[in-house]
Order: sequence, then structure tokens, then C-alpha cells
Amino acid sequence: MASPLMNESVWFNQQKFEKAEANYQQILAGTATPGQGKQGGSSLVNEIAQARQEISKLLQNPITGGGGSAPPGKMDSLERENRELRKVTDELRAMVLKLENRVSALERGAGVPAASAAAPAAAAKPSKPAAADDDDDDDDDFDMFGSDDEEEAAEKERLQAERVAAYKAKKASKPALVAKSNIILEVKPWDDETDMKELEQKVRKVSTDGLKWGSSKLVPVGYGINKLQIMCVVEDDKVGTDFLEEAITAHEDYVQSVDVVAFNKI
Repeated sequence: MASPLMNESVWFNQQKFEKAEANYQQILAGTATPGQGKQGGSSLVNEIAQARQEISKLLQNPITGGGGSAPPGKMDSLERENRELRKVTDELRAMVLKLENRVSALERGAGVPAASAAAPAAAAKPSKPAAADDDDDDDDDFDMFGSDDEEEAAEKERLQAERVAAYKAKKASKPALVAKSNIILEVKPWDDETDMKELEQKVRKVSTDGLKWGSSKLVPVGYGINKLQIMCVVEDDKVGTDFLEEAITAHEDYVQSVDVVAFNKI
């Protein structure tokens, strides 16, 4: 038969736990120490008290963990960060000092010209009242420097006229550029019985201003017939190819035709 207490919730150790809690409260109040109580105290109470003391120490000093000193790895890291921060601070301080020196040097350099430029301006200022006094004493219509300006203007005009005249004279003294051409003519005879030497002499007798004959040669045509190839230099404004052709073909007993082989400007 089952016991009627099996289905009920019963706390058999209530007195034991109440006594332990009372002892713990006395320890916290300072009226008792761990170990006191029944048979030297309860080990559970001691463990609870020690655990609470450790938690309290950790809360009061989370870095050292209640042991009074930080871990070696954490200290090394803090010291390394401290050294790096000190190094950066020193570099920034050096840069600031360098910039301050440069700014001071620039300010000193800019101040000297300003002072030197201000001195002549200050020296020139007293002359203005004197000029104002002179204007008050003199007539308003009188121009002190009017005559000098007119003389300078006249002198400039005279110099300019002299320079223009000298340029024109220099330009007129230069010889004008004469346009010339180099012409090669081919003079054909009637037949192989024509005296080519006599024909060349007839051609060279053509003479006028601006015409100068040059070298010549005989060029074979065929069937024993040769043609005269002769060069001349002419001034373009005085002699043309039409004149040369008409003057040479005028010797109709020797010349059949005249052709222009080459015409080059010189």
C-alpha cells in the first residue's frame, strides 16, 4: 500500500536551510564569521560567502580581477598604445612648431617691402599741400606745364616725320626686283641642206633690251636633219615668247618653225 505522503510536496530540510540563511545574514552583518554555527558551520554557507566576496571584488576592480594586479598581456598592450600615442603627439608638436616658424619667416619677409614702400609714400605726402597752395595763389586758367607738353608733342611729330622720310628714302634706294625667266627654244630647219651654223647666227642676231642668249646644241631629228636647241634668259616685263617666235621665224629661208621646250622662272 502506498504511503499518503508520496503525492505531497514536503520540505524536510527547511530548518537546516533557514539556519544557514540566518548564519549567512549574521556574517554579512558582521556579527558572525564563517565557520561559526553547528559543528564549525556549514560548508554551503562558506561557499556562498566566498562566492559573494569574489563577485564584490570583481565589481569593485574589473581590470585586476580582484587580484590587485592587471594581467601581463593587458599591461603590455596598454604600454604599447601609450608609447604610440606619445610618438604621434611628439610628431604633431614638431609639425606645429615648423609651421609656426615658416609663418613667422613669411610675415617678416612681407613686412620689409611694405615698410620700405610706405616710406617714399610718406615722404611724398607733404608735397601735396604745397601744390594746393600754389594753385590757390595762381590763376585758375594758367597751366604751368602746358608749354612743355606742346613742345614734347611737336618734337615727337618731327621725329616721326624724319623716320618716315628716312624709311621711304631707303626703300626707294633699293633696286627693284626684276622678274626673269629661262627659256629653251627649238628651231627646226626646212631640210637637211639648211646651213645650221648660219641659222644659229640668224637666231642670235635677234636682239632687244632684256634678252640674253645662252648655250645651244644640235639635236638629230631624222633623215640627216638636225634641229637647233638654244637657251636664252629674258626679263618678263620686256620680252615674251611671242616676240621671240616672230623674230626668229622672220628668217623664213632658214627657219620652218619655233617651239618652246621649257619655260622656268628664275
